[in-house]
Amino acid sequence: MLNAFIATAALAIPPQTKVSTVTDDYAGTKVNDDYRWLEPLEKDSPEVKEWTDAQLANLRSVLDPLRCREELTQKLTPLMQITSWGTPIIRGSYYMYTLRQGRMNQPAVYFRDGGANTPPKAVLDPNVIDPTGLTSVDWWVPSWQGSKLAFGTSKAGSEMSVLQVMRTDTKEMFKDEIPGKVTFGGWNGWGDAFVYTKLTDPKDPYSRVVAFHKLGEPVEKDPVFLKQTKPSEVPFAMLGAEDRWLCLGMSRGWTENDLWVAKLSELRDGKDNRISIAVGRGAQFNPVEVVENTLYMTTTLGAPNTRLVAVDINNPAESNWKVIIPERSDAVMSQVDMSKDEIVVVWQKDAHDLVNTYKYDGKPIAEMPLPGIGNAAVSCDRKHTEMFFSYASYNTPRTVYRCDLFWKPYKPEVWAKPEVPAKLDDIEVTQIRAASKDGTQVPAFVVMKRGTKMDGNNPCVLYGYGGFDVSLTPEFIPTIVPFLERGGIYVVANLRGGGEFGDAWHKAGMLERKQNVFDDLYAIAERLTTDKYTSASHLAVMGGSNGGLLTAVAVTQRPELWSAAISAVPLCDMLRYQNFLLAKYWVPEYGASEDANAFKWLSAYSPYHNAKKGTKYPAVLFTAGENDSRVHPLHARKMAATLQANTGSDTAAEPILLYVDRDAGHGAGKPLEARVREAVDQWSFLMWQTGACN
Repeated sequence: MLNAFIATAALAIPPQTKVSTVTDDYAGTKVNDDYRWLEPLEKDSPEVKEWTDAQLANLRSVLDPLRCREELTQKLTPLMQITSWGTPIIRGSYYMYTLRQGRMNQPAVYFRDGGANTPPKAVLDPNVIDPTGLTSVDWWVPSWQGSKLAFGTSKAGSEMSVLQVMRTDTKEMFKDEIPGKVTFGGWNGWGDAFVYTKLTDPKDPYSRVVAFHKLGEPVEKDPVFLKQTKPSEVPFAMLGAEDRWLCLGMSRGWTENDLWVAKLSELRDGKDNRISIAVGRGAQFNPVEVVENTLYMTTTLGAPNTRLVAVDINNPAESNWKVIIPERSDAVMSQVDMSKDEIVVVWQKDAHDLVNTYKYDGKPIAEMPLPGIGNAAVSCDRKHTEMFFSYASYNTPRTVYRCDLFWKPYKPEVWAKPEVPAKLDDIEVTQIRAASKDGTQVPAFVVMKRGTKMDGNNPCVLYGYGGFDVSLTPEFIPTIVPFLERGGIYVVANLRGGGEFGDAWHKAGMLERKQNVFDDLYAIAERLTTDKYTSASHLAVMGGSNGGLLTAVAVTQRPELWSAAISAVPLCDMLRYQNFLLAKYWVPEYGASEDANAFKWLSAYSPYHNAKKGTKYPAVLFTAGENDSRVHPLHARKMAATLQANTGSDTAAEPILLYVDRDAGHGAGKPLEARVREAVDQWSFLMWQTGACN
């Protein structure tokens, strides 16, 4: 049967997919599922593997002959090899950061001992640990003295982090090892113990606990401080520089959490001495630091754009909270860090960043000069006045700056900046706005060569996400450079559901209001065509994960708007998504079909259930990772199958394609070669369909 599949694929005709209908009953509403049989992973179904083999053969028969592939490979390879530095953090005498350069598959952790400009040394290099490039460092946290490094590694994009500990100077590994998709909660002051969270059962994504581990002691005897009891509630912990107080929290979705503090020593002795800071308040409470008996935390309570407050732990009633930095009406507080004498805040204004400093009592000091419209991330330390921050934009590679906050006015100096094998000076970044269906003004960044003629013939790619309080601020994306050089326009829409304009903007795009996100996207697309940036025959839409859902919905609701779409690692079956992997975490964002009201809005936009026979759909490339621990590959498989069966378009000119990466997960941790190959596939497809590859 496989040989027959491959023979048809060679003619750019998608493989025939059998229909085996299963009917579900949602409170009296019957819903058919023709491709339920595509839900198992390949390891559990030879039939699914054989079908996927045929889909991959079809993909290659379509993409490999494209004329622009060789040129893209030659241009993208050096662009994706440019050196990338992480923002340094200071611990003791160590300056620690990540670095990826040249042909390195994964970034390594480096340190400089004794100063920011001393010779660098690699302390943790996953490229040495695993030369295949399939092992990645998911996170790393040095002890407060810098003498030890805790880190988590996973393989093939699984994100199932295993915690290990090493000595920074000698690279000696401790015997302690903790599996279970571990996240780190903080070191104690001595650097011989830490707080962490993990899954008690790696096969159960809802079995997370907060625990404490002392180096050298049996992991199975680690005291547990907080347990997950509901799938949509996730425990977390933060142990700050002064390790007397431990912050414990329980998140419910991306809009609210509970928060407690407790004396670490008493918790270790089995005493549940938690002090309630905020419980059941329906807002976010995020600890920043504990200084003596004062908790500094950001909150959206009474402040949708977020404010910084100080809480006296001995008198924690809300009436005693002190507002340190109030909410701004024109900007969102997106990051707070604390140096020796100052508080540093990153504000998001019109979806790009500003950096301001304040005294500990909240009195404004100054604004940090940034190069332009871009994204900033800061790194401070309460023992130093020295600060590092990174800056990037669509026309500026990620650059790291160093600044001593003691000296006024601030004079940031470049600490690390990569060389880019492309001309960026003639690329400009502007913003436009469009009125959505309900009149809401939705902004978008437009990236293109200066002087581009607005005649409606420009190839254009529109990228969006719109969910989970995620903000799309400017970043350097090397893979778009060849497209821009060919006269393409790259647009990033700041849709509702994201965090660009605070908590209210996020809530306006979730649950029963999710359709706002899609309408926002269509408004930007229509503005681009009306103002002749492009036209429907040259406009593609692109997104991943929740953004993959966005693009799949855009294809099924408004197919006439697009020449092509990329739906990467998407959610598509919104009536069954919550049954797989860790997706019950997302029920507070989307709702679940078991609820009658949620069923109405989910079934109204679920792309898998809204494909219509004979519709002229644009060309679509779906991608999935077989090892994805977040979004199950069944979504891309089933959606590709149903669009292939229903499209009324010429499948040679506007194919429905599927790529399943058998060595990858949701996208993180891919080796360089795989990332280049993926970029060439996606951008050759987009350039072909938008006319940039003619």
